[in-house]
Amino acid sequence: MTFTKTTLAALAFMVMGAAHADLTIGVVQPLTGPASGLGIPVKNGIMIWPKTIAGETLKVVVLDDASDPTLGVKNTQRLVTEDKADVIIGSSATPVATPMADVTAESGTPQLATSPAGLPPGKDKWFFRLPQSNDVMAFAVVKHMKAHGVKTVGFLGYTDAYGELWLKAMTAEAEKNGIKIVATERFARADTSVTGQVLKLNAANPDAILIVASGSGAGMPQKAVMERGYKGKVYQTHAAATQDLMRTAGKDAEGTYVVSGPATVAEQLPDSHPSKASAVAFVQGYEKVYGPGSRNQFAGHAADALTVLEKAVPVALKKGKPGTPEFRAALRDALEGMGRTVLAHGVLNWTAQDHWGYTTETGVMLKVVDGKFKVEQ
Repeated sequence: MTFTKTTLAALAFMVMGAAHADLTIGVVQPLTGPASGLGIPVKNGIMIWPKTIAGETLKVVVLDDASDPTLGVKNTQRLVTEDKADVIIGSSATPVATPMADVTAESGTPQLATSPAGLPPGKDKWFFRLPQSNDVMAFAVVKHMKAHGVKTVGFLGYTDAYGELWLKAMTAEAEKNGIKIVATERFARADTSVTGQVLKLNAANPDAILIVASGSGAGMPQKAVMERGYKGKVYQTHAAATQDLMRTAGKDAEGTYVVSGPATVAEQLPDSHPSKASAVAFVQGYEKVYGPGSRNQFAGHAADALTVLEKAVPVALKKGKPGTPEFRAALRDALEGMGRTVLAHGVLNWTAQDHWGYTTETGVMLKVVDGKFKVEQ
């Protein structure tokens, strides 16, 4: 679907409800292209936000980055120059979110990334991540592997930043726990086959294979691994924690382990889990509009973005008005100093030294059983 200017205006009015909005939310998401399965749920989640935050009417401008870094940067430039956005939400595609950060930093605009994009030390002053870090999620994956006797792992992941960051995190965590990565294979997001890579992984005969892919793109390598007769354990990352995995891989997804934030399995969380109430509220609100089973990791990020803005915006308003550099700077400071904040996806505590924020208790291991995610005990 092509998002025209008319469509974008309609999306904005769905949320703002008035022509003269005070607080401008710029949204850059992959609504088309390979990562659309990630961006559409974020957009859908934002569309059911309330019309105001801290008494300020919202103006939401949604732009499609089409899973393309160049377009993502162009859209971000438009939002900060023409729309004077007070905050940017996106992108859910790591290769898009990363270059967007140059624009938001130069313009002094807070960016709430909905992908676990990594930036060089000191480059993320204006960049905050809503997803859990790959390090935190790798901790949960390796802990599960160790408990299930996995000694060797084959890696099959994207050639881009998401794949690189996961390989780095997984290698470090595996080495700490006596697990060896015995084969590493890559593929591009646009590839339609990984037969050659899977044959090489099978030849290495690892106890488990970790697939690093996202959204609907996770189904193709999943099917390839299973169709080539692999008998070991298969793991997927939190970018695959959506129903798209089961939709695209079908029966070949059965038995796969997927790491996720707690939001996707709200009802299965123990009552003692700090995120249970927030996760249940997210699921009930989202599925009331979009239907049973529509929840996923990325829709949860939209709910969490609202939570952090509802906490930070009132603080920032004491120092500036929306649409001004003073407000944007104050909003950045408020996000960084908001302290312990319970989200649907875990407990977050951004600090000046840490714009990831989540702890190692965050990751929840799921297993695909009868086409549904079940919490692993």
